Amino acid sequence: MTTKRNLFEEHLPGGGMWSWRLRRHTTLRITDIEGGANIGLMAYNADAPLDRLNLPDTLKAQYTAKLTRGHVLMSDMGHALLSITADTCGWHDPLGGHGNAAMTEKKFGGATYQEKRNGWYRNAHDNFLVELGKHGLGKRDLMANVNFFSRLEVDADGKMNFHSGNSKSGASVDLRAEMNVLVVLNTCQHPLDPNPKYAPKPVKLTVLQTPPPGADDFCRNFRRENQRSFILTERLFLGA
Repeated sequence: MTTKRNLFEEHLPGGGMWSWRLRRHTTLRITDIEGGANIGLMAYNADAPLDRLNLPDTLKAQYTAKLTRGHVLMSDMGHALLSITADTCGWHDPLGGHGNAAMTEKKFGGATYQEKRNGWYRNAHDNFLVELGKHGLGKRDLMANVNFFSRLEVDADGKMNFHSGNSKSGASVDLRAEMNVLVVLNTCQHPLDPNPKYAPKPVKLTVLQTPPPGADDFCRNFRRENQRSFILTERLFLGA
């Protein structure tokens, strides 16, 4: 029986931002509190940030255009950063990217902090940059991000369509760190969300102490490339 110990828990409001250095083999559980949340995520090797999430390689290696249980988020150097060990939502978007201030103003109008205080209209691009700055990173360190709890469907003409109602209240996803990983999150709406109102949703973040993956680990054995990424990652910690 797998033992998981709760290390800490906090709530992240809609339009919020968050970052944390996840220790190896700890798990970040993200829970959609109300349903309809969108969680933009970027990830970096916390010990060598030039080695960071590479979504094209992640998708190509695992023959997928969506993310769910069993998939591993891989780095530029082929390392395993985060494994999706549990998922009650079933579909997470790796294609849609994130919005910026101009897109937010065009869609929702302007709402500054001076006008609305904490109700002002935030955007994912600036939120990512604020959190990256806390760790000595900046614009050149931005990357293609995952949008957890969101779903895009691509039609025969290649058009990406947002699937409303993909995530229900209480849906969750578990991300196990396979190395020390800097995760950067924001809870702004998906850039293709057709909702005309600014209405980002809150999430609950729980960090758990979890055991190292064994030889029969589901994520390790999901694809052959996953096995290779685990081996490359484990070599970094030989003798540690």
